[in-house]
Amino acid sequence: MRVFVYIIVFFSFFDLFTQLPIMTPLAISVGATPFLTGLVVGMYSFSNTIGNVASGFLTDKRGPFLILITGLLLSGVSLFIYYFADNAWLLLLIRFVHGLTAGLIVPAAFTYLANSVETAKKGKGAALSGAFVGLAAVIGPAFSGIVSSRTNEVTVLTVTAFCMIALGILAFIFLRSQASPVSDAKQDTGKMSVRVFFQDSKIIKAFSGAFFLMFSQGVLAYMLPLKVADLGQDTQTSGLLLSTFGIVAILIFVLPTNRLFDVIKPIKTLTFGMGAMGVSLILISLSQSISILYIYMGLYGVGFSFLFPSLNSLLIEATQKKQRGRAYGYFYAFFSIGVVVGSSLTGLLQLTANQGFIFTGILLMIAAMFLFLKKDKSKPILSE
Repeated sequence: MRVFVYIIVFFSFFDLFTQLPIMTPLAISVGATPFLTGLVVGMYSFSNTIGNVASGFLTDKRGPFLILITGLLLSGVSLFIYYFADNAWLLLLIRFVHGLTAGLIVPAAFTYLANSVETAKKGKGAALSGAFVGLAAVIGPAFSGIVSSRTNEVTVLTVTAFCMIALGILAFIFLRSQASPVSDAKQDTGKMSVRVFFQDSKIIKAFSGAFFLMFSQGVLAYMLPLKVADLGQDTQTSGLLLSTFGIVAILIFVLPTNRLFDVIKPIKTLTFGMGAMGVSLILISLSQSISILYIYMGLYGVGFSFLFPSLNSLLIEATQKKQRGRAYGYFYAFFSIGVVVGSSLTGLLQLTANQGFIFTGILLMIAAMFLFLKKDKSKPILSE
């Protein structure tokens, strides 16, 4: 059944990535001002953060099965409601509900995967989940762009809605037999305060890595089209460049290279991955050739493929099953925050595309070195 949960992970991120090309046009089509359009785009990430944290607590109390089913079904319903969005304020409200309900899914799904994988194979397991995330990053925007251009934005959301509800029903059928009893899921969850999570160095490294990973993604989504436009190319080229990094990451995730994540310590693969991403962003800023950009985006994909499994491995090492839901809830909350801060901060500083890439690249390299040098200090309540 792990394969089925991987499929749920794919569609959860597919839902996210299909939104990227269509939400701004949808907001404009219902009369949103530039300010409201920005709110509409960002509202999903804001409420998704709340949903991630809530999912973590609920998963530890009720087990991942119930939260996963609830998230899939409610997210599917919220996607259908976009059909009724005939003004900007209603669209903003729907975005809040969609982000909140979708936020329930990913922490519960990854908690399920983390609890079912052997400790010795946690790196390989994280790499496989990363492959499905990368696949969604490649397929989602392309699917969204093609379908919306031939029909409209709401059609894309409706197709995703059908997929989410179908997954919710299938999950109820196939995962029900493996659902943990509520009494087991609730065991000892109240003995640990939130503060303890932020005192364990491995968890801090995982949370920090999640933030900086998605910070760079936010900058990339914002700045890459500007960089490509400066070189005289169109948005299709931007999509191909983003697909390049996704394809490279997927290959590393699924090929025998994924065994490296169980052989090499997570902090070393984390440092290499984040450092490679930082170097690639600096090289992108210096490039004046589209063909060379494909190579640098490939390097970014290598960095991403080493960083993502490392973060999951650190989180699994530092937590027990009874706290893992909350850990993943906070983890994916940092994902959402990173995207918003990355694009917002570079916009606020009014950086050019090249300046944005240099700033982010240097920031990632500094963060990588800091996390590598930080000594591990685990709290007994997490490591016993």
